[in-house]
Amino acid sequence: MPPLPQPGPDRALTGARPADARLANGRPADAHPADAHPADAHPADARLADTHPTDTHPANGRPADTHPTDTHPADAHPTGARPADAHPTGGRSPARRPRTPGTYRHLLAVPGARAFTAGNLLARLPMGMFSVSAVVMIAGTRGSYALAGAVTATGLAATALVGPWTARLVDRYGQARIAVPATLFAALGSLALVLCVRRGAPDWTLFASYAATATTPNTGGMSRARWAHLLKDVPSGGAALHTANSFEQAVDELCFMLGPVLAAFLCGTFFPEAGTLVGVVLLVTGVLLFAAQRSTEPPPHPRTQAGSPLRSPGIPALLAVCLALGAVFGATEVVTIAFADARGHATAAGAVLALQAAGSCAAGLVYGAVHPSGPAARRHPWTVAAMTALLTLPLLAATAVGSLPPLAAALLVAGMATAPTMVTTMTLVQERTPEGRLNEGITLAVTGLLGGIACGSAAGGWIVEHVSPTAGFAVPVTAAATALLLSLAPVAPRAGTDRSRPHH
Repeated sequence: MPPLPQPGPDRALTGARPADARLANGRPADAHPADAHPADAHPADARLADTHPTDTHPANGRPADTHPTDTHPADAHPTGARPADAHPTGGRSPARRPRTPGTYRHLLAVPGARAFTAGNLLARLPMGMFSVSAVVMIAGTRGSYALAGAVTATGLAATALVGPWTARLVDRYGQARIAVPATLFAALGSLALVLCVRRGAPDWTLFASYAATATTPNTGGMSRARWAHLLKDVPSGGAALHTANSFEQAVDELCFMLGPVLAAFLCGTFFPEAGTLVGVVLLVTGVLLFAAQRSTEPPPHPRTQAGSPLRSPGIPALLAVCLALGAVFGATEVVTIAFADARGHATAAGAVLALQAAGSCAAGLVYGAVHPSGPAARRHPWTVAAMTALLTLPLLAATAVGSLPPLAAALLVAGMATAPTMVTTMTLVQERTPEGRLNEGITLAVTGLLGGIACGSAAGGWIVEHVSPTAGFAVPVTAAATALLLSLAPVAPRAGTDRSRPHH
């Protein structure tokens, strides 16, 4: 299940320079006859470019052209505007134009990207651990799965309420200033839950402790906001942002594939509280490392005049789509577990669901490398339609064959539509969210997914109990078809809006 949970007409670069740069085979082109400017000067983003202490050509180490007179670098920009960083004298080396981060290798080569990605990965892994660890811990000590389910459902509801407010504070005051204390407060809630379970405290203390974890910041949203900030001024930024969003979705899938497995292993191998305790350590360490990377942090917007994302054109429809997509994920999980249990393979349900996440993870990485053309709004219904079509495969496998291996194969294939759908959805959220409210907009989308997961789990469980596990696979198909209808709703453009973000 992806939680929880940001592409352009211009094609991305895969290690080559842009077609409009006047370079051939790594050698500088001839200077203009009427102008004494060197032809290989390029504008550079201050966050991405680095300069060389020696006057060498960035492509092959050949000496760059220098001029003893007071000349300016030539304008290699396709628009004809003079680069802002042109050097007034010829004795300085021209800054190297940053390569467009159009591939994952180039993306992670952006200064500071690897550090904040490593911290964010550590912080996101526990998101797939906490609920499973809480269920195992509470059910194992109190002997009640009903109590365990009610406690985790309360935490989910609290997160849906508190999450957007935390994200708004992050946008207003900065990621490090808000995320660190919010994470520490959530960690105290998890530790309180462990103590209450361990000491046999009254049941209401479990609800209160787990609800306190709702202040956990949306680390995936903060990471997407950093990519949007870093890539907004680079050449072919739309394609680079598409790659970054695909990478983030693959990370989501990886965390929700490995998190439950790690939690179950820790709780079963050591003691029931081990999964929660390790999750707390990973969360705090990851957020502290992530917040320490101040050079890549987007600037806060303390006095933004932008309205709430809920009032932005297209955002309510996208949140409704997220609600329906969440129902797909929630129903698929419950129905798959019930189907495996009915056939005597309850312990294999986790591996089957992990295959679905693996298919989504692989498809997300491929989708990020492809760079599809056209605006995201045009691609969105097609990705949801593909998801709806592929979700019929598990229903057919369960109905026609009725055994677990064919179902696992069908879920693997069906999962391949998940990441492209979520990447395109989050891209639209980024495009339609007002400036200065990006974290809030992304968190609202995640909140919609969480609400849909709860609804889908309830609907899938009701069908399983009153009809059959096989019939339950019709719930994800119905939810996906609903998302498709919602994605086709027209969106009225906002009058007088001039987006500075790239359109995809």
